[in-house]
Amino acid sequence: MGLILDSSVVIAAERRGDTPEQLVEQAIRLAGNQEAALSSVGLTELVHGIYRAASEQMRLRRQSFVEELRAGLTVFPYTEETALLAGRIDGEQTAQGIIIPFY
Repeated sequence: MGLILDSSVVIAAERRGDTPEQLVEQAIRLAGNQEAALSSVGLTELVHGIYRAASEQMRLRRQSFVEELRAGLTVFPYTEETALLAGRIDGEQTAQGIIIPFY
């Protein structure tokens, strides 16, 4: 089993001033001893934030954070198998009245 870091968690850590290493350590501590990773969709969201930065300084800080995070984590691709699994999970949860933000 593993842990996929949601982009909102990564963004919150970057805004707090945490290092990527601190983020991963905290996530593993909270979720148990699991390997942390990123999804390619989450990485897309993080890169989007780099180019929306209000200043060059912020853009460079975000870019450095994402590059350091990528260097230490696996980035899982969004595959056909992933799409089928995500659709199934979303459908099952929605049928039970559990709404997961599904962009």
